[in-house]
Amino acid sequence: MAEILCSTGALIGKGNNRDYHLLQKLAGELDCDGYEFMMYSSWYGEWEILADDLAGLGLYMPVVHCDKRIGEAVSQGEDVAMACSEAMEKFRVNCELARRIGAKALVLHLWGGMASDRHFDYNMRAYPRLRDAAEDYGLDLLVENVVCNKENPLKHMGQLAQVYPHVHFVWDTKMAAFHQEEALLYREDYAWLWQQGHVRHYHVNDYNGGYMDWDSLHGDVLPVGAGHIDFDAFFRHIRHIGYDGSFTVEATAFGSDGAVDVEMLNQCFERIRQGICFTADKGQQPV
Repeated sequence: MAEILCSTGALIGKGNNRDYHLLQKLAGELDCDGYEFMMYSSWYGEWEILADDLAGLGLYMPVVHCDKRIGEAVSQGEDVAMACSEAMEKFRVNCELARRIGAKALVLHLWGGMASDRHFDYNMRAYPRLRDAAEDYGLDLLVENVVCNKENPLKHMGQLAQVYPHVHFVWDTKMAAFHQEEALLYREDYAWLWQQGHVRHYHVNDYNGGYMDWDSLHGDVLPVGAGHIDFDAFFRHIRHIGYDGSFTVEATAFGSDGAVDVEMLNQCFERIRQGICFTADKGQQPV
């Protein structure tokens, strides 16, 4: 049965001093099935306390989103980042935290930062080390379709799948829209993404910018319905393929005062529930 998760990054950020204790208060107000925990780089010095505190909350957190800077470090080049093992060290901390809070999957930005995918061979070579490390902790590593500054995410997902046939992905609707790739998910020539079981998780967020519009990308993550993504087509596809896995809402729900807009998030959860449960012809393709 499908699970609808809330990213803790939607609730916790600079506006409220990244106070993860807010989870305990908000959990009773949010109509989600669980959480995708977002790891911030500022937490490494206290990660063990963090892990113990989170485990003590008793909340369902099946997914951990790794520190985004891991992918940035990998993208700098294998000789610099991976040889000195800094990226792997941090990655293992993310894995251990995930294990301690009961997560089963890790979301990874395999590339990122200014270097992004300019030297994608570095990212390709790093992938099996990261995957094997995650498996050591009993975790399924999910590579996200992160935005690129040289090529596009789908090209790199295809390259990864060709070399590593068992690679697993996260499909983020906003990041796909940034590259105008959101509708490609529904095309027959990309059916391998779901027919071969590569996509294991979805991030459901809106986008209101144009093609590779960096200013729009760097703003708040928009809730479903606040941008121009065709979610009717998206959910038709989800129903058509019979996907019943997990979805995460990442929409930014707090402002500079740190107050969390619970109602907005609950509306997003409800929109997803309606989208995946709507009775439709299974043979109907998105248009």
